[in-house]
Amino acid sequence: MKMGSFILLLLINMIILSGCWSNRELPDLALVSALGIDKAENGQYVGTIQVINPGNVAGGEGTQGTGSESAPITTYTALGGNLTEINRRVSSQVSRRPYYAHTNLLVIGEKLAREEGIAKIFDSLERDPEFRTTTKAVIATNNTKVEDIISTLTTIDKIPSNKVIKTLESTEQIWGQHLNVDTRDVLSKMATPGQAPIITCFSMEGDEKQGKSLENIQATEPEARLQAAGMAVFKDGKMVDKISGDVSKGTMWLLDKIKATAVSIDWKGETDAIVYHAVRQKTDVKAEVTDKNKPKISVKVSAEGGIGEVAVPVDLSNPQVLSQFQEVLGEKIKQNIMSSIQKAQELKTDFLGFGEAVHRADPKAWKSIKGEWEDSYFPEVEVDITVDAFVRRTGLRNEPLLSNMEN
Repeated sequence: MKMGSFILLLLINMIILSGCWSNRELPDLALVSALGIDKAENGQYVGTIQVINPGNVAGGEGTQGTGSESAPITTYTALGGNLTEINRRVSSQVSRRPYYAHTNLLVIGEKLAREEGIAKIFDSLERDPEFRTTTKAVIATNNTKVEDIISTLTTIDKIPSNKVIKTLESTEQIWGQHLNVDTRDVLSKMATPGQAPIITCFSMEGDEKQGKSLENIQATEPEARLQAAGMAVFKDGKMVDKISGDVSKGTMWLLDKIKATAVSIDWKGETDAIVYHAVRQKTDVKAEVTDKNKPKISVKVSAEGGIGEVAVPVDLSNPQVLSQFQEVLGEKIKQNIMSSIQKAQELKTDFLGFGEAVHRADPKAWKSIKGEWEDSYFPEVEVDITVDAFVRRTGLRNEPLLSNMEN
């Protein structure tokens, strides 16, 4: 290629290439890390944003005592008839333009979730090109205000939104009673017939005023703490109840979301005598539709793990004893699953995804029953549950110390 042709090609490329016409300078932006929405007493929405103070988190996440002595975040609250109005009104309080592209937490008040539902909120957020659908979602519950979740300063993680998100991740991976969901998951469940969303709840325990002061993160025992508190169950976009304990765990088994958990087993008359650590799990949910359009669900759970604690004399090296324990363990997991199914059928909301299984099995039959699925078919659906639980490891000793002490 001749030099003249090459230069001409470069000039043409320069003409058609777009420039940075929409760039925004960082000093002109207020980085919003969390957004909270609830219902005010006058019927309007009340919105709270958590804005990062960059200079006060310069020491890095998890490093206390570095940077400025000021708070790492600042919160702003405004009232409005919709989210757009709230955003405009917040701008009168903030010296920089609120920027939502880095918002990683959405907190919704229980009052709003129960009375009006979350459909309008999520529709508005989905339309906003600046708001990410990977933003995590939680419900403020147990009489906790959205503002308390947004503004409570936390130890270890300087930014409260990061503390909530990391708690979500760790409790889902370790305990198996809370679900880590983002706005994309919620939108998908609400838009899909035969499915209903569930969202983890958070509450603030302690002194709410103390939680907003720097003294809360300087104390060895903070006066205010944020903690996961069950899961909110929805029907037609509205929160109808909250589940926890065995019902929550049974739900996680059914949704194939158990990454690791502990199952306590009664043995020889002793309550919670043996603890089983599940480290691997697989749940298959299948559906079958009879000639009378009567669906039947079959659930098969396979779990693997080891023995974590033994509080009674038992010889785990004995294959018969181990087989008996696995049978009791499978029954305990089955009871957890049954409790979640009974709760879902009682509430007439399919947060377990059985409707989706029916859709996969027989799309034609599903088309005829989906309109009445939750209210008519789901509460009466027959569910067959099979649980195979295996003990792969018994720890560093087969015979517990208690046996030697008794001898």
